[in-house]
Amino acid sequence: MTNTTRTMKKIGVLVVAASTTTSAFQTTKSPLATTSRARTTSRIQQPPFKAVTIEQAEQLSSQKEEEESPFQVDMTGVKFSGMNGKALTWKDEDYPSATELRSVIPKDCFEPDTATSLKYLSVSVVGTAVCTWIGFNVLLPLLPPTELLSNPLLAVFGTAVWSTYAAVTGTVAMGLWVLAHECGHGAFSKNVALQDTIGYILHSFFLVPYFSWQRSHAVHHKFTNHMDLGETHVPEPSDGSKQDGSLGLRQFYQSVGGEKTGLRAYGALQLFLHLVIGWPAYLWIGATGGPDRGMTNHYYPNPLTEPKFAKDELFPNKWKEKVWQSDIGCVAMGVAVLGFALSQGFATMMALYGLPLIVVNSWLVIYTWLQHTDVDVPHFSREEHNFVKGALHTIDRPYNTLDPWGAIDFLHHQIGTTHVAHHFASNIPHYKAQAATDAIQENFPDMYLYDPTPIPQALWRICKGCVAVEKRGDRWVWQNEDIPKQLL
Repeated sequence: MTNTTRTMKKIGVLVVAASTTTSAFQTTKSPLATTSRARTTSRIQQPPFKAVTIEQAEQLSSQKEEEESPFQVDMTGVKFSGMNGKALTWKDEDYPSATELRSVIPKDCFEPDTATSLKYLSVSVVGTAVCTWIGFNVLLPLLPPTELLSNPLLAVFGTAVWSTYAAVTGTVAMGLWVLAHECGHGAFSKNVALQDTIGYILHSFFLVPYFSWQRSHAVHHKFTNHMDLGETHVPEPSDGSKQDGSLGLRQFYQSVGGEKTGLRAYGALQLFLHLVIGWPAYLWIGATGGPDRGMTNHYYPNPLTEPKFAKDELFPNKWKEKVWQSDIGCVAMGVAVLGFALSQGFATMMALYGLPLIVVNSWLVIYTWLQHTDVDVPHFSREEHNFVKGALHTIDRPYNTLDPWGAIDFLHHQIGTTHVAHHFASNIPHYKAQAATDAIQENFPDMYLYDPTPIPQALWRICKGCVAVEKRGDRWVWQNEDIPKQLL
């Protein structure tokens, strides 16, 4: 066999072993082979051989790898989060129905209690009011924002103090936004009039039109991780070229600043664009929304550009009037803010209201972005998407570990730690969402996404690695083929 093998290799043919059964290899008997039973049984039994070309051998090897891999798409260039590509292993037959999912959630979870909701509202209202009182009555007399530029040392110290104030006040006030969001979902109270009144006031306080966002957010839930009709954080599609679009921009940053530093600079740009510019851009022009819906504006009911299909218009029929109704509250709040700026100065208005509002907006973007995005979480086209797929591609994260006491998670009413359950049934109040989460995790452990990565690291990974997607099989995956894993 040795001489034969050498000869076959010389003519460009590879010898590979074929699979065998447990039966022994049969050979033609010869006098030398039958001298004794002991000698025969002691010989090394070799399986039969089959000659194939090198190209055939490579193809067989590739097919074997595909058969053994649990992943349903080509994983070339796909990097892993703390979920280790779990969502990319799911097959269509693995998904439960919406009825099956809802059936495992305790029925009590769907019942809001007005008194309990008001109790949590009072926590957020009092907390925000206390922070604001400190700003007005302690910080403003000591460090008037309008006078900070008069002294360089005072400017540095004052900027640090007011930035801290904005971070704390905005973080506390985010709790108000979460409860306003529950009002929009019908999860605050069975008293619809009370619920809409509270939701309308809170949204207006943040300069967000209540009914407009109620409608667009419901669309977001229906089309989560939808490439064409998703309402927020829809990724940029790529045709495989790394020279154009966002992939080209990331590559440009790396070519100028180096692989590591350039990637960090690109990530910093994405962090700023999303956390500071992202939310206003979404409200005004529908930034990061799906292309089939056209350009939208939450303050104006008609699409700014024509949607691909008329039925996909964001604010159809009765919603147009509701958009105008929502604008009344925003205009009233805008006039109040403008009046305060004119009487107290623009710097004072920004210190007490503008900067905390930016912090609230940043928290909102962080939650929405991270709950549906990571380097190994796919998106789907119109033909492959359905509600259950979208909901199951929601990610719960460890926001309760952001601080040693879990204070931020408490102040934000666990919106990020129980978001999967929220996407299955958005009318579950936050104080019952943990029970719903436990039920889903217990009954569908293989279909539940949880990423243990600490929030700052996960956010930084997404800023650098979630740039553009390409179609592979029945889903769209993030393209990071040229990025070493250690840099994400």
